[in-house]
Amino acid sequence: MAAIVVSWASTVLLFASSSRSSPSLVFRKLQSSASLRVSFAVSPFCSRRGSLMAHTLARATLGLTLPANIEPPKVSFAATEIDVTEWKGDILAVGVTEKDMVKDDNSKFENSILKKLDSQLGGLLADASLEEDFTGKAGQSTVLRLPGLGSKRVGLIGLGQSASTTAAFQGLGEAVAAAAKAARASDVAIVLASSEGLSAELKLGTASAIASGTVLGLYEDNRYKSESKKPTLKSVDILGLGTGPELEKKLKYAEDVSSAVIFGRELVNSPANVLTPAVLAEEASKIASLYSDVLSATILNAEQCKELKMGSYLAVAAASANPPHFIHLCYKPPSGSSKVKLALVGKGLTFDSGGYNIKTGPGCSIELMKFDMGGSAAVLGAAKAIGQIKPPGVEVHFIVAACENMISGTGMRPGDIVTASNGKTIEVNNTDAEGRLTLADALLYACDQGVDKIVDLATLTGACIVALGPSIAGVFTPSDDLAKEVFAASEVSGEKLWRMPMEESYWESMKSGVADMVNTGGRQGGAITAALFLKQFVDEKVKWMHIDIAGPAWNEKKRTATGFGISTLVEWVLKNSS
Repeated sequence: MAAIVVSWASTVLLFASSSRSSPSLVFRKLQSSASLRVSFAVSPFCSRRGSLMAHTLARATLGLTLPANIEPPKVSFAATEIDVTEWKGDILAVGVTEKDMVKDDNSKFENSILKKLDSQLGGLLADASLEEDFTGKAGQSTVLRLPGLGSKRVGLIGLGQSASTTAAFQGLGEAVAAAAKAARASDVAIVLASSEGLSAELKLGTASAIASGTVLGLYEDNRYKSESKKPTLKSVDILGLGTGPELEKKLKYAEDVSSAVIFGRELVNSPANVLTPAVLAEEASKIASLYSDVLSATILNAEQCKELKMGSYLAVAAASANPPHFIHLCYKPPSGSSKVKLALVGKGLTFDSGGYNIKTGPGCSIELMKFDMGGSAAVLGAAKAIGQIKPPGVEVHFIVAACENMISGTGMRPGDIVTASNGKTIEVNNTDAEGRLTLADALLYACDQGVDKIVDLATLTGACIVALGPSIAGVFTPSDDLAKEVFAASEVSGEKLWRMPMEESYWESMKSGVADMVNTGGRQGGAITAALFLKQFVDEKVKWMHIDIAGPAWNEKKRTATGFGISTLVEWVLKNSS
């Protein structure tokens, strides 16, 4: 039996210690005549969570809050071809479609995997599925304690009418993680009832998606809770999807991206009294230090931004006691040569009160405005993953104009006119449309780096949530080629995007009588006019895309960040490498 085992510390925890100068991956091969075992052990991004911020918190943090020093869970993933009836452990989870649940005239499963299991169980699985009214619909799951197998429990996880997408297999992994939590399971196996039709390439992607879904489903951010339960899951066997070095590589990639997503989630989840613009800049610098062979950091203070004439960005920051920090990380491949230069720009409002147009009334969500730096979390999470993966042939700039939008006597007022670094003037008719003002100078800075393509991500408009709901990001770009690239990346990542129109006639509502433009054009088409505003600050020679992640950056049901955008960005960068 050939097998691959990957053991992860599944999170890259926020507030890292930079005491390690070398990459945190330890690689060790053990080979025998019977099997190939590859073991990965990943040190947590922060081995001492509180130590990073001690000097900053003393002067910047309210409420004496420190994140707890929680050890990251370690999960071992093994890909093997063992027979499902021979596997021994706590839960054998079977991913089934509605077609897989079809029974013959004798109420016996027609699917070969389910038939084999049911035969071993004396027909109890078929009977139990009928009693549970389990039909394989997406979102359905049932875990049964049935005697007769090596596993203590058998779980059936519904995949819907068919399962072929990354999102479906990630969902399978998340459902298995939920079942493992509920049962306090230590050892789990996952198998698809129907995997015969999958190509070798699809099997690789499926195993990777299941693994990442399991890790992300298992993860809970308990740093700010006085008590928390530790996950018990230690090992996951993926059955029937092959083995070998290509699968090893795919699982390693899933490890890197999943850890980056968790890092992004922790950034967004951290409250504004802990994650100030200065601390966000420190986190960026830590990433650069950790991967100093390929990443460098430039952090600009307010005076340096003033020298660059970033009046639009500085106007937003003017009211806060926490000064702004302009973050620029630069990735250069180990070879030093690159065919293409990319920029990822993220909105970095560590808190958004709305300014003098303060957020008020039901549904204003002011208490959630720590998540307004979700775009910067996506960009920095991608930087971390790219630093680990080290793709060749591509240079990447990660740019964040970090600040707070607060209220004080020094703050920006409605009716003020501010000047961006390209000399264009903006009449501020709404101080709560501040993100686009910071992005204006950030996009101009990105263009000055001589990049070929720019993707910006921002929790920019409530209008985009109204249009697309909470799970889909809106995409705005004048470039069909760039749209094809990013949408191809999102299909691999499983993140949902939808291209929106850039209706130039709507720009009429953005004209000012006293300046070059206003910063908002009213409620109608608000996400479109916001994108048109950003377009004014991008060089026409540069391919540019704006992604509005106001909906999917936050999971309202779970009341936690999602890390949305990181997986797609990493995949897009890799598609531009080589």
